[in-house]
Amino acid sequence: MRLLDARKIAYRATVYDASGAFHDAVEAAALIGAPVESVYKTLVVLRDVPGKTKPILVMIPAQREVDLKLLAKELSEKKLHMATHKEAEQMTGLQVGGISALALPQRSFEVCLDASAQALERIHVSAGVRGVDIEVSVSDLIGVTRAKVVRATE
Repeated sequence: MRLLDARKIAYRATVYDASGAFHDAVEAAALIGAPVESVYKTLVVLRDVPGKTKPILVMIPAQREVDLKLLAKELSEKKLHMATHKEAEQMTGLQVGGISALALPQRSFEVCLDASAQALERIHVSAGVRGVDIEVSVSDLIGVTRAKVVRATE
């Protein structure tokens, strides 16, 4: 939120109880009362090429799965794989369920946003901590994170 405030970007933050039965972004959508198609989860994807260690943060709709072959093609990569929960937390310093490109502006991550977001005016993403949601315009999110819009889901 500090990043958005510093750039004078309008957003709406919602705090919700992420303990207990909370398991994924679909449940987060229900907890914040937002349409599931407007809630995006952030996944950590890794390249399989030695020497290319820059992780990729991929924001996709809550109810979808990343298509690694499609994403690799979009990024001109030979092969990609998902980071484990442990790897994702070690690389980002954030807890799974709270990983957010907004919380990692100074880190060396490539940021991608699924092209499905272009059909929406505003989307929900994690604020960088489990239990805090940020609703922001798609254009502002792209601008502040320097996200590349790609096809990452079918």
